[in-house]
Amino acid sequence: MEKESSLAAKSVKRTSPFRYGIGMFGTSIPINMFKSFAAIFYVDMLGLDMKKYSFVLFLYTFVDAIDNPVYGFLSDRTRTKWGRRRPWLVIGVPLLILCFIMFFNVPSFISADSNMLFIYMLLMYILTGTLDSLMNANYGALFPELFHEDTERAKTNAIRQAFQLVAMVISIALTPMITNAIGYSKTSIIYGVVALIVIMYCTFGCKEDPNSWSTEKPKIFSSIWDLLKNKKFWIFGFTGAFYSAAFALISQAVPFYVKYTLKLESDKTTIMLAAVFAVALIGILIWTQIIKHVYIVKAWRISFVVMAIGIIPMYFTSDLITAVCIAGVVGLGVAGCLTTMDCIGAKIMDEDYKLHGVKREGIISSCLGVMNRLNGLFTSAAFYVVATFFGFENGDNPGTNPAVASKMLLIVFPAVAVALAAVFSMFLHFEDEKKK
Repeated sequence: MEKESSLAAKSVKRTSPFRYGIGMFGTSIPINMFKSFAAIFYVDMLGLDMKKYSFVLFLYTFVDAIDNPVYGFLSDRTRTKWGRRRPWLVIGVPLLILCFIMFFNVPSFISADSNMLFIYMLLMYILTGTLDSLMNANYGALFPELFHEDTERAKTNAIRQAFQLVAMVISIALTPMITNAIGYSKTSIIYGVVALIVIMYCTFGCKEDPNSWSTEKPKIFSSIWDLLKNKKFWIFGFTGAFYSAAFALISQAVPFYVKYTLKLESDKTTIMLAAVFAVALIGILIWTQIIKHVYIVKAWRISFVVMAIGIIPMYFTSDLITAVCIAGVVGLGVAGCLTTMDCIGAKIMDEDYKLHGVKREGIISSCLGVMNRLNGLFTSAAFYVVATFFGFENGDNPGTNPAVASKMLLIVFPAVAVALAAVFSMFLHFEDEKKK
């Protein structure tokens, strides 16, 4: 007790928004490559059956539902002189980078055996994914703890989302070009090392609030029960899940769309994805100005509409220039979601603390992560439907109509997901909405 009191007495040092925000660059680089190119790497290049790939996504969704709350709970109850979150980042991130590199460096004796390839992919996917959950549970929990005012949060979030988009440009848009030049193996090593350096730089620069360490330690079952009773948690969670599903499918399906619908070389994937992220990067500045005049939740809802406007017309395009222009509209919608999403999640955490008097950003952040990653059910279903109804097995046997199959993955399923996100967002309201 005396130890906790002495911790609480420490002065709180201000964390630089830049120092915290750049961490998003490090957290995004490996996981974006992991999520966006797992399908094209294992299914199209190594010949893993698409149904087996969809099963991995399906299974991991349930693993993720268990590990996220556990990581958040452990983080919230941690008490060390280095803080609650930083020790977990120092331990977890190097392990994440190791598993990420191993995921894209399949031993030759494994890649030659379809059954062993499936087992290896399943194991490395779960390990990489669960360590990503550990990292994000702690990095995300730092946001509402380090920054308290709406204006400071908006500024910090704009910085970190800008860094995330720069990471997306590199790890998603430029990856096809980079891997064509040096291969997936070397690319993953480079991305991993860069990510590790950046995240450690961020971690050691974050000044956690000692007063948070002296509060009551949250209990996992009562915390989760409180969240289960929180209507806003469910609404925000399902909205985020459907948005995440749409974004996950778009980033994974663009390589298939470029190859089988536009009938172009894989390096053209870079052009399409770069259009999305370049517009999104500029769009963050636009949305940051918009939310100064428009209530943040309303701006959040509008962003889904903008995103849908960009997705649907792409079904009717057949040339790269038109597809790139339409993809830019999608990027503007993505920017709106990135600019607003975390600030709304922080408002839910603030309300929870005011109501219950317990600091549990880690648990809430992790449980919101569980909701977001329910997108695995939707994305696995999308891949399974395409495999079943279009006969798409892998790169050697893409079925009778791979062009339409890729459109289903890139356009139809994401459009449905964004529409559902927009519907759910209409039911989320906060008390300060009346003042705007």
